[in-house]
Amino acid sequence: MESLIQQICIWALPVLFAITLHEAAHAFAAKHFGDPTAFLMGRMTLNPLKHVDPLGTVLVPLLCLLLPGGFLFGWAKPVPVHFGALRKPREHGRWVAAAGPLANLVMALGWLLLLHLALATQGSYFSLPLKLMAEAGIIINVLLMILNLLPLPPLDGGRILVLSLPPRVAASIARVEPYGMIILIVLLATGVLGGIMQPLMLLVYRLFGLDV
Repeated sequence: MESLIQQICIWALPVLFAITLHEAAHAFAAKHFGDPTAFLMGRMTLNPLKHVDPLGTVLVPLLCLLLPGGFLFGWAKPVPVHFGALRKPREHGRWVAAAGPLANLVMALGWLLLLHLALATQGSYFSLPLKLMAEAGIIINVLLMILNLLPLPPLDGGRILVLSLPPRVAASIARVEPYGMIILIVLLATGVLGGIMQPLMLLVYRLFGLDV
């Protein structure tokens, strides 16, 4: 129980930041390109309570932390976007979809700077907690960035793919969207998702110069 409480304290803030800024970035991009839907629904905000899904943001990640060697997994309430309301639906839609993973990349770099600060101040009172939290921040943001860029609707990568293909082909792939989350959970449960994600995450860690 003590170990679980420590894990929650380390991961809670990075996870909330990662999810909140990811969803807020979608909302900001959508409004910028002409769709105010998320703004009007109060989702263009950095308030995490507006984006938290009790099941996907709290319960599922908590269960993942309880499992030894578990793959951290979760989701937030998706930001509503009416792609037809964008000034250039296909082009701007790709930017709206990419905004979330780009936000995670920026946050991962921010946590990387904090990690270097923690390493530079080793021995101080806050260096170890900051180091552990920064590593968690890098891990969750790299994970969310890569996971969301997978070419599976309704993930951001799937939306980018659909908005990049000819309409007839795109329509065929878009039909997968209602089953996308089920497919993702099956891939997770069978270990296939971890097998796809792990080498990609290790590659990004090497690019960051990390050994986490």
